[in-house]
Amino acid sequence: MATDWEQTFRNWSKPSSDDECEKQENAERMVGDAIRAHEPLVNRDIRIISQGSYRNNTNVRQESDVDICVCCMEPFFADYSFADYPESETGNVNSSYTYAQFKNDVQAALEEKFTSGVTRGDKAFDVHANTYRVDADVVPAFAYRLYKKKEYNFLLNVQIPSYIEPPGTKFISDGGAVIVNWPEQHYSNGVQKNKATGGRFKLIVRGLKRLKFYMISKKIQAAEPIASYLIECLMYNVLNSVFTGDSYRQNVQNALVACFTATKTDAECEKWLEVNERKFLFRSTQPWSRQQAHDFIVSAWNLVENGL
Repeated sequence: MATDWEQTFRNWSKPSSDDECEKQENAERMVGDAIRAHEPLVNRDIRIISQGSYRNNTNVRQESDVDICVCCMEPFFADYSFADYPESETGNVNSSYTYAQFKNDVQAALEEKFTSGVTRGDKAFDVHANTYRVDADVVPAFAYRLYKKKEYNFLLNVQIPSYIEPPGTKFISDGGAVIVNWPEQHYSNGVQKNKATGGRFKLIVRGLKRLKFYMISKKIQAAEPIASYLIECLMYNVLNSVFTGDSYRQNVQNALVACFTATKTDAECEKWLEVNERKFLFRSTQPWSRQQAHDFIVSAWNLVENGL
């Protein structure tokens, strides 16, 4: 029997159930409680930042876990690559408290709260799920200040150093990899995109994520290497005017056509950005390639168009 793709996408585009949301919120709250209760961290400026598909309301049933960043705001990582002044002009003072110490402190806090329910990974701590909460990936990070050229302060009548706000987050994996993220920019840009498309952006993202998992179940190889985050970024780069009308299937197909055209060559999508608009989507540093995205889009289109 041919798939009714209109109804299928309508079902797939729904957000998490109330029960799933409650368990996700429980996980986030309990991680925050663990950090705030741990004595070595009590007097530090720490923010609990939910991120990923959970924060951005693009998660689907197969992605019910939550991503949580435990971010130390001070000390922080500073980057002066774009600054037109020396570090000394910022007034920043180096701290003896290192990122490695902070990660160990976060581990101790989680183990104190969740006992044996914590596993340390290369990048994050896995706080295991139970009947009360979902699985949580907890990433310890320092705030990341990317300093810009000096800006004129009208009140002080001087040029002063400045950095991108809100700051990003930066962490170092146990294996030595350095990762910078911009969760606040991702969240706010996604909200604006969703408003600009009449709420269609996040609906279509969820629908395509579910389609990816469906393709994997059908052993369509082009879906295997595709990260859900990549799908969200691809849809973010589709023009708002493509998301029109009330047909879920038509919106999905229109978006796939737009992505198909743009990903045929490197030149067409070389300036495409992640949702945070701080990183290019297709560069050698990314864990995916433009060709992988293109192959997925072709396979997804063929599946939906043929009504299988």
